[in-house]
Amino acid sequence: MSKPMMPGRPKPNAKVLGRALSMLFRFYPVLVPIVIVCILVSAVTAALPAIFMQQVIAEIEVAQASKLAWEVAAENIVPKVILLGVFYVISLVAIILQTQLMAVITQGFLCKLRRTLFDKMQNLPIRYFDTNRHGDIMSHYTNDIDALRELVSQAMPSLLNSVVILLSVFAVMLYYSIPMTMVLLVGVVAMVLVSKKIGGGSAKYFVRQQQAMGRAEGFVQEMMSGQKVIKVFNHEDKTEEAFEELNAALFSDTAHAHAYANTLGPIIGNIGNILYVLMAVAGGIFLLSGLRNFSLGAFPVFSISIIVPFLGMAKQFTGNVNQASQQINAVVMGMAGGTRLFAMMDEEPEADEGYVTLVNAKYDENGNLTETPERTGLWAWRHPHQADGSVTYTLLRGDVRLTEVDFAYVEGKTVLHDVSVYAEPGQKVAFVGATGAGKTTITNLINRFYDIADGKIRYDGININKIKKDDLRRSLGIVLQDTNLFTGTVMDNIRYGRLDATDEECRAAAKLVGADDFITRLPRGYDTDLSGNGANLSQGQRQMIAIARAAVADPPVMILDEATSSIDTRTEAIVQRGMDKLMEGRTVFVIAHRLSTVMNSDVIMVLDHGRIIERGNHEKLIADKGVYYQLYTGAFELE
Repeated sequence: MSKPMMPGRPKPNAKVLGRALSMLFRFYPVLVPIVIVCILVSAVTAALPAIFMQQVIAEIEVAQASKLAWEVAAENIVPKVILLGVFYVISLVAIILQTQLMAVITQGFLCKLRRTLFDKMQNLPIRYFDTNRHGDIMSHYTNDIDALRELVSQAMPSLLNSVVILLSVFAVMLYYSIPMTMVLLVGVVAMVLVSKKIGGGSAKYFVRQQQAMGRAEGFVQEMMSGQKVIKVFNHEDKTEEAFEELNAALFSDTAHAHAYANTLGPIIGNIGNILYVLMAVAGGIFLLSGLRNFSLGAFPVFSISIIVPFLGMAKQFTGNVNQASQQINAVVMGMAGGTRLFAMMDEEPEADEGYVTLVNAKYDENGNLTETPERTGLWAWRHPHQADGSVTYTLLRGDVRLTEVDFAYVEGKTVLHDVSVYAEPGQKVAFVGATGAGKTTITNLINRFYDIADGKIRYDGININKIKKDDLRRSLGIVLQDTNLFTGTVMDNIRYGRLDATDEECRAAAKLVGADDFITRLPRGYDTDLSGNGANLSQGQRQMIAIARAAVADPPVMILDEATSSIDTRTEAIVQRGMDKLMEGRTVFVIAHRLSTVMNSDVIMVLDHGRIIERGNHEKLIADKGVYYQLYTGAFELE
């Protein structure tokens, strides 16, 4: 079976930031603005000490020049100190409120994001899961979500805080001295250039790290699922070598990313220290030379009351530039993780243009088929007609017809050629052929897991494109060769076929297919807990539970894809008797390698490379002495 190639990996996109913010505002339209106000209050407050320091030093200078007593200067200084303390208390309250609200917002955002992502995953077509590693998909819920958490909870608030402080401090600097501010900007330009150079390298490797982590986790998930196969074929060494390559790539990308990231902080910090010294030297020169000061405020000359606070502001300014640069890594990782998440969320959902629905039905006193809310065991297709607004009901009989169907998983590589299948109500139709002949593909098309390229598929005379997919699949019971059991009890797994089934109905279904005998011998019977896809059961037992699950659904059409392939011959005979009862009155499609399971079929179709080369019942095909005859007599094997 041909499958589409793996899709290209999405590249980080700066629009992720805007999209994450818009989601935050949509989820928390009140709390997010409150947090922003708190950040603004605390950030602006951080710029106030320089103003108060300038005013206090200026008061002291005036007192010294006028030879006033300390008590006179204190009358002006103490109120300023008290006012600064009040601002600090306000800032403390704002910070506490911000941190508490951010905890609620961040975890709530991630909770809603995971729910949105999972809901989206349920609506994706089967093709998506066929073309993406399951471990890589799992990485969306772990690494990518965590990267986005860092972006939302730490990087973005920290960046906003740093930017507001920088703007506030810069405004205060210009207010006091434009020449001193120009000296500072020379150093800031150097810091920005270094941040761009080193941060760019860091960003590149953090993106590669995120992608390498997804590949490594996808590989580990595959190896965990195939552990028995690995051990049977003694591939432990080869598996370790393959993992070592992925792990080495992850190590290399992560090491380079953190090498850049860990270098950036010290370099920016030391540029800030050098700039502090230059600011002190420049301030001394300006002060001693008697140069005129230019400012946005009324400060025509340089003085100690300007130089000293300026040094503090320079340290504060460069420190916040350094802090902002440290968030580059979290921003880039968040962008990489968010880009992957949003790429999955932006995948086209499974298209469903159907409008014909499946309803419970009954015959009224006039013999007309009508809809009823009660479960009657009788189903009908509800077909609304837009032209005149009328509704008609068609009894669900199980008449399935494929007419001249062509299909390709990849455009240009057709896997089914001109396939026509006619299954009348109650008929048992079997597909026989080598692996890759197209047997399972036909059943996938009946379920509309994939849509055909050409031809028609009709169900009770209705084009299946007009039937809503949920209703179509609700009318079909499927037992796959690969059994999936979910965490829960045996009873839960059987009830998965129909969630409103009672315990008695679940037990009756298990008895019907012969599973009751082994289930009652389990430690807790039907209440035995299963996990790890039923790892504590044999493959045959798992498959029997899957068959019971289909039985409790009680659908009018059954698809059995190698349903008894993992069951021994003796158990198969027991299950076959139950399945014969299950198939009574139903349209059944059977895929089997064991010809003994298809001999009693009404129609047997032999497929070869996507074409039906023979059709008829067992006696006819034996009489024709074609491919089926050779398979039956052992002249050659299916494979």
